[in-house]
Amino acid sequence: MVDPPPNPRDDRRQPLGDEVGHRAERKQRARENRRPTTWFGLGMFGLVGWSVAIPTLIGIMVGLWLDARWPGLPSWTLTFLIIGVALGCLNAWYWIKQESNRE
Repeated sequence: MVDPPPNPRDDRRQPLGDEVGHRAERKQRARENRRPTTWFGLGMFGLVGWSVAIPTLIGIMVGLWLDARWPGLPSWTLTFLIIGVALGCLNAWYWIKQESNRE
């Protein structure tokens, strides 16, 4: 039997196990040295702001609609404004908790 000719590319490549180990070490170092950047902080600030603002605005719109349909002593706008702010704060707390669990 004749041996196949050597492949010149095989000399330049590392064995698969070494390459996988090297990439795993790089990934582990990146996870250990990860510090939040300014852009991450601004993004989180925006996420928290929108997660409070959107439910609040939806609550106001629902309250205005209910006040137009059924005017009376209880102010639906004020009621749903408070509900919207409370839901928005819970939503923001959830997102912050999710991000802090990732770190």
